[in-house]
Amino acid sequence: MWGYLTDAYNWSGNEGIWARILEHLWYTFAALGISAVIALPIGLRIGHTRRGAFLAINLGNAARALPSLGLLMLAVLITDQIGFVPVLIALVALGVPPILASTYAGLSGVDPATIDAARGMGMTGREILTKVEIPIAMPLIISGLRGAALQIVSTATIAALVALGGLGRYVVDGLKLRDFPQMFTGALLVALLAIAIDALFALIGRVAVSDGLKAD
Repeated sequence: MWGYLTDAYNWSGNEGIWARILEHLWYTFAALGISAVIALPIGLRIGHTRRGAFLAINLGNAARALPSLGLLMLAVLITDQIGFVPVLIALVALGVPPILASTYAGLSGVDPATIDAARGMGMTGREILTKVEIPIAMPLIISGLRGAALQIVSTATIAALVALGGLGRYVVDGLKLRDFPQMFTGALLVALLAIAIDALFALIGRVAVSDGLKAD
């Protein structure tokens, strides 16, 4: 594996390691962005109104139990194609539940007395949501995004199963060719990329969360 990593040839070109890392990041953040666009508004609405929580959260928990490979095959059957779209559908299905659950949990955990005080100051429902509930819930919202990002980046290796790139290419091709240094290199790079993304969201959390809500 060390020999594979230190060979400059393996890092260059359209199929080199740098190119595969960029492909993997593209799959990850495209799926994470769509997951956030879907899950954040739903989670915010449910957490703010306290309505529809049972259905949404239980659907989210059920989606978590679905195997990623099964989701990919189902997406291929639904779209009747092999490529980026079914991979994106499968990754989004994995990314939505943690974002939805954490967003709802963050808003529903806001002290009712705090909301009543804000309402007593004359704040509208929208102002209470944006100026009180979301800032207080921000640690859990970011935690949901962080969990979804880790879930997606580790699962994006399935893209290689439908003729796409990414770091999963090394795992799939290495297994097929019995090239274990290549396979282990792919697994190591996915793990390192997950650690880097986790560190990025930890930094975002430190910046975005109000000082009054940070742990000592």
